[in-house]
Amino acid sequence: MISFESDYNNGMLPEILEALGKTNREKTSGYGFDPYSESAKEKIRKAVDNENAEVFFLIGGTQTNTTVIDSVLMGCEGVICVETGHIEVHESGAVEAFGHKVITLPGENSKLTSSTLSAYMDTFLADETHPHMVQPGMVYISMPTEFGMVYTREELTALYTTCQKYNLRLFIDGARLGYGLVSEACNYDLPFLAKHCDVFYIGGTKVGAMMGEAVVFSGMKAPKYFFTNIKRHGALLAKGRMLGIQFDTLFTDNLYFKISRHAIAMATRIRSIFQKHGIAIAYDSPTNQQFVVLSPSLYDALSKKVAFEIWERKSDSEIICRFVTSWATKEEELDELEHILQTL
Repeated sequence: MISFESDYNNGMLPEILEALGKTNREKTSGYGFDPYSESAKEKIRKAVDNENAEVFFLIGGTQTNTTVIDSVLMGCEGVICVETGHIEVHESGAVEAFGHKVITLPGENSKLTSSTLSAYMDTFLADETHPHMVQPGMVYISMPTEFGMVYTREELTALYTTCQKYNLRLFIDGARLGYGLVSEACNYDLPFLAKHCDVFYIGGTKVGAMMGEAVVFSGMKAPKYFFTNIKRHGALLAKGRMLGIQFDTLFTDNLYFKISRHAIAMATRIRSIFQKHGIAIAYDSPTNQQFVVLSPSLYDALSKKVAFEIWERKSDSEIICRFVTSWATKEEELDELEHILQTL
C-alpha cells in the first residue's frame, strides 16, 4: 500500500544514514558538545546570516515548543496563537502542563494577522482588571501553518512589528520550515525570517532527519539556563552528536532545501491528479500538505488502497483528507495513486 500519511513515516535521508554509519565508532563528548554539533551550528548561523545567533538541538517538536515557551515566559505569562495552532490542538496540553495558558485568537486562512493581534492587545490593556489576568508574553505561529499556508513577507513584517509594539516575543514553529520557505507562495528567505522573529526552530523530524529540531535565537539572547531547561523538559539527547551530524548533513550543499523542493513538486502533482479527477481541493495549500474533499464512498474505496489521514469530517457527504509528501515520495507512487483513482 502506498502512503501519503505523513512526512515522518520514513526513516531518514540516505545521506544522514551514511553519515551516522561512518561516525558510529567514534567517541565524542555528549550533550551536543562535539565537533559535529559545532559544525552544524556554524552552518546554521551562516544560513540565517547571523553570526551571533544561538543554536540548540532538541529531540522533537513538542519538547521544543514547551522548552522555548517555558524558558522565555514568566510564570504568570501566556502565549497567543490562532485557534488552529499546533500547540492548541495537537500537543496534548503540553504547554499548559508547564504552567502557561494558551490564549487563542481567530485566524484568517489559519494565519494570525497583525490587526487581530493589535485589536486583542488594545482590548486587553484597556481592561482595568488586566493585572489580575494571565499576561500575554509571546506570540506563537507555525510556518507553514497546520493547513499548509505560508506567511508572506508583508504579513510576517507586520506581525513582528506589532509584537515589538506590545513587547511580545515572536516564536516561529518551523517543524516544516523547509517546505514553507521553498514554496512559490513564499517571497522571502531564511535570513529574512530570522530577522523578523525572536526565536524559531528549523524542523528536522519532518524534513528528512531521523529526529531533531534546531532552535535558533536570532532576535533575542537565549534565556538564562536555557540548556538546563532543555534537560528539564526531557529534550536533551545524551548522545547529542546524533543530532549534530544530522543537521550538519542537512545544511551541507543546500540539502535541506533540495529535499523540500522535491516534496513540493510531488505535492503539486498530487493536487493536479485530484483536480484531474474532479475532486475538490479543500484548502489552497502551496506546501507539502494537500487537503482534498472526498465523499464517504470514495474515502472508503480509496483508503483500502492508499494510506492517508482524515483531517475533518465536514458533513455527512464531505470528508476532508490530508495527503503529505516528503523527500522519500516517488513519482511511481503518484503514478499508482492516479491509476487507483482511475479504477474507482
